[in-house]
Order: sequence, then C-alpha cells, then structure tokens
Amino acid sequence: MGDLFEINNTLSFNKDSLVVGYEYDYVTRTSQNQGILQETGFVNTTNINSDGNWSLGLMQMDFFYRERPWYAGQFVRKITPKIELNKSFIIFLTVALNKLKPKLLTILVRNIDKEFLNSKIQLPTKNDEINFEFMERFIAEMEAERIAELEAYLSAAGLKDTTLTLQEQQALEDFENGGWSWGEFSYQSIFNNISQGRRLKKDDQITGDMPFVMAGTTNTGVVNYISNPVASFPKNSITIDIFGNTFYRNYSFGAGDDTGVYWSNQKNYSKETMLFFTTSIEKSLFGKFSYGKKLRSSQSFGFKMNLPEQEKQPCMYSMEKLISAVKKLVIKDVVHYSDKKIASTKQVVQS
Repeated sequence: MGDLFEINNTLSFNKDSLVVGYEYDYVTRTSQNQGILQETGFVNTTNINSDGNWSLGLMQMDFFYRERPWYAGQFVRKITPKIELNKSFIIFLTVALNKLKPKLLTILVRNIDKEFLNSKIQLPTKNDEINFEFMERFIAEMEAERIAELEAYLSAAGLKDTTLTLQEQQALEDFENGGWSWGEFSYQSIFNNISQGRRLKKDDQITGDMPFVMAGTTNTGVVNYISNPVASFPKNSITIDIFGNTFYRNYSFGAGDDTGVYWSNQKNYSKETMLFFTTSIEKSLFGKFSYGKKLRSSQSFGFKMNLPEQEKQPCMYSMEKLISAVKKLVIKDVVHYSDKKIASTKQVVQS
C-alpha cells in the first residue's frame, strides 16, 4: 500500500467550533452518512484537509472518498493517493480499500498506520502496469448492469409514478414550514416487543436462506445467510445494534447478541411509518454509543424519539404521507439519474 498511498493523522477539533455553512464536511469516525457528522462553513486553514483523498475512521475502519475539503474529528486518518485518479479508479480503489476492514479491526489503533502501509490489495494489470482502461470498462459495465436491474425493479414495483398527491404535498409543506405538532414517545410505548438477539459464533453458522444480522453498517448489518435453528424475528421490524446503528427490516431474519430487535404485533404499522420510526430512533441515538459504551435493548425501554402528534398520540397519517412523498422525490431523481447513466455507459461499453 505504501507504493500507492500515504496515511497521515488529521488535526481534529471539537465540533463546538463548527460554524454554519455547507461548503465543507466535518468527518468523524462514524460509519453513518459516509462518515460526515455535519456540514460546516470555513473554520480555519490549520485543520482543513484537501479533497481527493480518503478518510479512515478508526472505530469501524471504513474508508470513504472525500470529494470536497473536510475537517476531522478525533481518531480519523487521511489516506492520500500517490497516483492520478479518475472516477472509475476511485470507485475500484474504494472497494479494494474496504476489503482491508476485517484485518484492520483486529489491530491496535497505534499500529494501524504501519499495518496499512504493509498491506496489499489486488488490482488488474497489463504489461506490469496498473490497467486503468480495464477498470474504467469494468465499472461502466457494472453500472450498466445495475441500472438495467433498477429500471426493471422500478417498473415491476410500480415506482415509475413520481407525481405527488395533494396530501403528500401538504405533508411536505407542513413538515418544512413547522406546521406539525411534535411529541416525545418512548420506544416501549411504540413497540410491545423489544428483544436482544442470541449469540451465534461465525464458526457455528450453517449456510442457509435466513438473513443473520449483527452489529455494523456494511450490507445493513447482514453478515450471513444461515439455516441454524435460531429464533426468527418477524418482518416489519427495526434493529438497533450496540453502536446505535438502526435499520428497518421488511423480511424475517435472525440476529446476534449485539443487536436488539423492535416490533409490534398489537399495532399494524405501515412500512412508511416504520421507516419514519427508524429515522427518528437513529437521530435520538446518534453519537451516544461506541465500543466503550455499548447499547443493549434492555436499556432502551424508556428512550424517547420525536414524532408528529395529534391529541397526544403519534400521528401515523402525517408520517405515512411524508415518507411516501420523500420516496417519490428520491425515486424521481433516481429515474432521471438512471436515464442519464444508461446513455453514458452505453458509450463507454460500446467504444
């Protein structure tokens, strides 16, 4: 790795020093939101990191490419390339770098720099040189394949309709303009089932069809598909791991002992409502848990999330309409993006 990259400490500062703005990213060791805790305006020249490199958060060892200048919190490294990059190579390298994650998680933080520089990654070559042309074509073909799958999915799932209804428009306006009344609701008041998963060591996992969830954000925490006779948690559930990472599950699954599961068999919450719960829970937990302070579901009964309310009760209607509107707006951008990408990737693949 030392032939391709440099690894350096970043000059960190407390988030209380941040100012209002959107020109720079403030990057921490979290795996959420590409490591970005929040956006900020200009703070100083001493702490700023240039764009065109990767951040490495020393908690879950995730590599994220930084497309614009950034500031860093504690325990973040800067990975600077020694070679010129294009977009396809950036994508290829990001995947290759994150292949190092399992090994780096076993290394003491003080030894990370040495271990990184001595590690190796596999790259395509031609005539003993890195084959950039192959990577560009490979990434283009992968994008074309995935976008074709996306197009087929959008059509089959009926998601081509991106026109907002009057109710969805109103929900968006009320949310953006402060038209909602908000209240705090405990996790236990929303979910009548809150359980911790059960320990199942990797060596004991038997290959099968059931998704098995453990702590982490990679692949939304799904680490394997098993056939072990473990407890199966129902679809339309939410998982929260020991770090506070929160995901909605629309499928049945098993879970390890580092993951709590939250669901209700008394109230028929819609998918949109559960997605709203997921976001609100994640916001309420953000930055509160880590390796040194792990979350267990039994601790969370009294934790509270903010929800729109009506007559002192959660307003399911508002949540459903807002999420439905957001989904349409996102899909609208995705449809536009896929149309553009299909045209551009065809040029690369056919050239």
